[in-house]
Amino acid sequence: MRVGIAAIGTRGDVAPLTDVGARLLQAGHEVVMSAPTPFGKEIERCGLAFRDMGGDPQTSELAGANVAKLVMAAVAPRTVLAMGTMVLDTLRDDQLDVLLLSPFAEFGGHPLAEARGIPSLGVRLQPLSATGEYPPSVLGSWSLGRHGNLAAGRLAASLVDKLYGNVISELRERLGLPAVGAGTLRRRRTENGWPVLHGYSPSVLPRPSDWRAGLDVVGYWWPRRDLGWRPPGDLVDFLEAGPPPVVVGFGSFLTNRRNAARLSEHVVGALRTAGVRGILQAGWAGLAASGEDVLTVGEVPHDWLLHKAAALVHACGAGTTAAGMRAGIPMIGVPVTGDQPFWARKLRDHGMSPATVPYWRLSAKRLAAAVEAAVGDPSYRERARHIAARLAREDGAGAVVKAVESLAR
Repeated sequence: MRVGIAAIGTRGDVAPLTDVGARLLQAGHEVVMSAPTPFGKEIERCGLAFRDMGGDPQTSELAGANVAKLVMAAVAPRTVLAMGTMVLDTLRDDQLDVLLLSPFAEFGGHPLAEARGIPSLGVRLQPLSATGEYPPSVLGSWSLGRHGNLAAGRLAASLVDKLYGNVISELRERLGLPAVGAGTLRRRRTENGWPVLHGYSPSVLPRPSDWRAGLDVVGYWWPRRDLGWRPPGDLVDFLEAGPPPVVVGFGSFLTNRRNAARLSEHVVGALRTAGVRGILQAGWAGLAASGEDVLTVGEVPHDWLLHKAAALVHACGAGTTAAGMRAGIPMIGVPVTGDQPFWARKLRDHGMSPATVPYWRLSAKRLAAAVEAAVGDPSYRERARHIAARLAREDGAGAVVKAVESLAR
């Protein structure tokens, strides 16, 4: 089969799907992956055909804007229309048998699959379907009770249909499809049992008992490391020079220089107050510090670095949360927005984290107390290792391969 994967977002959204693509390739399928420009080399290293959507989220004109403005811009109808157009422009001429869609790729992917008469499959890193068992993952971490959670999830879906109804209509029109309301299309997918696979562990977040058939939790998808990658010499020297450090990184969180300096100051102050060494992953936030007890690094594969760490401080995006669990180390969430508070809460629920320090409440004192607890109380590491052992027995990408092959039968 010739399988298309449409992945839109930052590294945390795209990289896990390279694992899915590589496993499909190993199973004998042709794989075409459409994604933003910065991920092209990584995709091609996995042996996948790359379709360039263009764009680079890190160089967005909104870089340095406040969090609220960034979120509003990311979900604005014009932005979503541009995303849908990217999917159409990069994949409409490929002769595909199956199409895999990340959440933001669904807007263009659904009409494209319909126009081509091919099956599609949702691939999600967070739960987006309504359930009474927990609140919508993108709206926060506190439960509203079973009825409240379910109502909130259904309301969120209805708002999405209303907000993006015109976007969906325009994308359908470009493909010559008849006009159908967004709500009607969603109900059709539900009635037809449109399959969605969730790339996180049922050991971390079990499949809700009230989900419809076709919504499945299959296990994490792990980003593929470049086989030619070698660690920088200064990083190796730092790791060998003392006890395991605390790793700190905020991934794809964009901010301005002033906020980056303040964030770095809080982090380094916390590490030194707690009496631990630290490695700062610069990331999009631009973390930076120096000294005998602190090292700043660029992009380093988590599957290499985190096993060598005493703990991890991060924003709790789905991908970094998964990487910390895989490494079996304590974590401290500093969530900023989106699904990050949801995953930070799960870390506490599973006993892998002593505290959450929301970004808007971050101070050196609060973070130092959490770091001291994470590295000083062995129970957090014990629970983290227990989860890591369970993750090691799962095969999330293999489940996607089986699902794709079943669609073609």
